[in-house]
Amino acid sequence: MSTKQIVKRMYDEYIKKYIFKILLAAFFSILVAGSTSATAWLLDPAIENIFLNKDKALIYIIPLAIIVAFSTKGISLYLAKILMIQISEEVKKMLQINMLKSFINADTQIIESKHTGKYISNLSFDVDQITRMLAEAFLSIFKDGLTLIGLLTVMFFQNWKLSLIAIIMIPLATIIARKLGKRMGKVATEAQEKSGHLNRYFVDLFKNHKIIKIFQRENYENIRSEDYVNALKDKSIKIRSVYLRSTPIMEVLTGFMIALLIFYSGHLIISGELNINNFFSFLAAMMLAYQPVKSLTKVNIAISQGLSAAKRILPIIDIKNEIEKNESSEEIKLTDGTITFENINFQYYSNPDNQVLKNVSIKINGGKMTALVGHSGSGKSTLLNMIPRIYNPTSGSVKIDNQDLSKFNLSSIRKQISIVDQNTTLFDDTVFNNIKYAQPDASEKEIFNAAKLSMSEEFINNLENGYETKIGENGVKLSGGEKQRLSIARAFLKQSRIILLDEATSSLDSNTEEKIQHAIEELIYNKTTIVIAHRLSTILNSDNIYVMQKGEILDSGKHEELLNKSNAYRNFYEKQIQK
Repeated sequence: MSTKQIVKRMYDEYIKKYIFKILLAAFFSILVAGSTSATAWLLDPAIENIFLNKDKALIYIIPLAIIVAFSTKGISLYLAKILMIQISEEVKKMLQINMLKSFINADTQIIESKHTGKYISNLSFDVDQITRMLAEAFLSIFKDGLTLIGLLTVMFFQNWKLSLIAIIMIPLATIIARKLGKRMGKVATEAQEKSGHLNRYFVDLFKNHKIIKIFQRENYENIRSEDYVNALKDKSIKIRSVYLRSTPIMEVLTGFMIALLIFYSGHLIISGELNINNFFSFLAAMMLAYQPVKSLTKVNIAISQGLSAAKRILPIIDIKNEIEKNESSEEIKLTDGTITFENINFQYYSNPDNQVLKNVSIKINGGKMTALVGHSGSGKSTLLNMIPRIYNPTSGSVKIDNQDLSKFNLSSIRKQISIVDQNTTLFDDTVFNNIKYAQPDASEKEIFNAAKLSMSEEFINNLENGYETKIGENGVKLSGGEKQRLSIARAFLKQSRIILLDEATSSLDSNTEEKIQHAIEELIYNKTTIVIAHRLSTILNSDNIYVMQKGEILDSGKHEELLNKSNAYRNFYEKQIQK
């Protein structure tokens, strides 16, 4: 995306709606420019009429006019800044909302392709760069640009020869700003990357805090944390250093300029071509012009940072999902819930060279329990996730009751499916709301019943505030078994026709597992159920078992049948049962 396209899009989608406020800020900027210029111009009559001609009438009028000029400048500048702050914060809000919506609606594969810390950096660091561009840079263009024009007018009015010398500084400052702006864009991108690395490390630090303790890696992590912080610090120093480079350059230029002007104006005064009152008015205008010129040299830097950030943010907002929601398509209707996988091949975006599934064709009978068995990485969970279309096959098709899932309304498909995953995901909310998440319109009675059926009721009642207990980030206040039982409660509450159990009892102790098996049997009764389990004891009664290895189906059949014909399955069984 080119810079021109970015600017046009930012204007059309985020800035255009606030054009009235921007014009109002521009109006106040005109008042700032006019009052600043008036201050410089007033020195001319003040020196001539008060100090030289000793006019007693103007001794009151001119000081009063200066007070009015400064008051107008202060109030107008405040109002202009407030307006631009409001606009920038509104744009920031819109960008963050659009990014969050994009994250929420994105395919799971897309989210998994980049570390969480990188996205956090986009959401905070990059958006702040754009906010600063709008709040400071755009206002500076109005305020300082108009002020400079006004002061140049005063300067030319007083003496055009001196003005021609003075304006040499403007193109020099422009060249400096352009070069620094290019450098700043590059450094800002590098800083964003370091910010992403630090956020990524921060997320990992909290996620793996217990592991750090167990393996006594505190010293190692202390060193790593310093490395990440130092890397960001170095880039932040670089940004500020580049930003400040204009200051000494402008000071030197201004020094030469003032020296040259005093030298030349001295000759003009001596020759009678310039009066002392004109000189002081000109000098005041030129000194006041120094600040807007200095500010304008930094505008290009801030804009470069903002546009560089927008170049990273807009592609996130524009994420194109491979999995279409098909909102206008027909809703799927289930009869017996038979699922068929036909010639399924699959590779992840992040690793296209690794074929996870290879020409898989299997049939899951409706209303029956089917199990998938195999070593970790054999493709079981990937295959399971194709049923609710969390993933799409690279090639091949998934059908329910001979209906190709890719052609039906996605919401209607997912309504028919419940999943209890090995990685139980809970929200930092109450137990009640975590169960209710599966069915927002469920009644209290239905939620309590789901908790009872999943055997969650006993531990919930022992919690400090029962169902209203907040369970912390990802259920940190609960045990693994308790978290998994809440996940099973959600499945009970949803009452779907298809149940997917991916290591559903992996976090349960033997005693709890035995108790909950009865609840699971009730949950899956007459429903199409696919079970992934490392514990073969939980799938012995499956109607059919598929043995997977390296993305392929090795064998299938009932338990006794597989013991006789499948070496892989028999090895699994012997290791677990006949110890």
